[in-house]
Amino acid sequence: MNRVQVLRSCLRNAGLVFSRADYCSLAASSYSSSSCASSPQSPSVLTSTTVFDYQDNCLDSRNQSTVNLVAAKACVGSSPDEILISLAHDKVCNNIEASNDLVDKLLLRYKDDWKSALGVFRWAGLRPGYKHRPEAYDMMVDILGKMKQMDRMREFLEEMNRNHLVTLNTVGKWEDAVRMFDELGAFGLDKNTESMNLLLDTLCKEGKVEQARAIFLELKSHILPNAHTFNIFIHGWCKANLVDEAHWTLQEMKGHAYRPCVISYSTIIQFYCRRYNFSKVYELLDEMEAQGCPPNVVTYTTVTVFLLKSQNIEEALQLTQRMKSAGCKPDTPFFNSLIYLLGRAGRFQEAVDVFEKEMPNAGVTRDTSTYNSMIAIFCHHGHVSKALSLLKEMQTSALFNLDESDILPAA
Repeated sequence: MNRVQVLRSCLRNAGLVFSRADYCSLAASSYSSSSCASSPQSPSVLTSTTVFDYQDNCLDSRNQSTVNLVAAKACVGSSPDEILISLAHDKVCNNIEASNDLVDKLLLRYKDDWKSALGVFRWAGLRPGYKHRPEAYDMMVDILGKMKQMDRMREFLEEMNRNHLVTLNTVGKWEDAVRMFDELGAFGLDKNTESMNLLLDTLCKEGKVEQARAIFLELKSHILPNAHTFNIFIHGWCKANLVDEAHWTLQEMKGHAYRPCVISYSTIIQFYCRRYNFSKVYELLDEMEAQGCPPNVVTYTTVTVFLLKSQNIEEALQLTQRMKSAGCKPDTPFFNSLIYLLGRAGRFQEAVDVFEKEMPNAGVTRDTSTYNSMIAIFCHHGHVSKALSLLKEMQTSALFNLDESDILPAA
């Protein structure tokens, strides 16, 4: 494996992906610095890092006509799903045999149009007898990265890992990751807080929080952290069941003049909720209020759900009152969770009161999930007529456009 491939592998597996321009520039300097830009590279040095160096004038007429044919069916500006459906239902495209060469050239054509690229990529992946190779995934990830489609890019990286097209073992070699990160500037890539956070977040999500911490200590002297940096570590420590370190990170955050936010506290609160350690939960809720960072409805919903799961119904209802006193308005998901779990706990009348009184009084709109839960509860307790009445109310309401799949069976 040459220098370019090693660098690319380490950074990709750490979540730091080069743009195609960087690949081409790097490949040109590494393999053929004395050759003309228009000269085709010899087959012996073509790698995935240079696939975007292909030029349209190197394509033979037959392959180019196939590329043009598929491109004509992929309407620019459409969503990836629309393009996929259009190609999949086209009789001419159904007679096209997908190949590595065809996919490479289509992705090259759409290197600046991620929607079309993703649509044709998905279409090709469904063609009989064809399976995307790792290099095709690399190209697609590069396109998504350049177009700032970070969530979709992460999905592709995860898909590659599931399909054993790329290994995340390199992430464990964190010393190499730091060295490669330090070399980013030499290749025209920004070495800043955002890219550092991406590296740290990737490591933490892979269970490498201690290595991420070591990297952070290495980098923080020349890259300033931000609030998100510390939230990444809080999540990482909690995921690793090292909650004391998460608490320490809260203090470290303050030491860098960043106030812990709702996300900071809520991450630790969820850790304690999952262990039904509600004394710690209440301590953190009190601390949030004392620090001028009041819990939001998501925080309260999380605690309420776990209180109800642990059969602490009265505490859950008291927490609802605490929400009101704090001026935090419950929303539809909060009430949906409360109604559902009250029903599961056999607290029929409380669930009815929430549905008929609490939600209207709070000015909160009911949705399909609200009605589904109440219909199930009424059926479970033998109030079939009331269940049918609610069903009729749903069917006649302008808020709902129902089919059979919207109506859930009684639990």
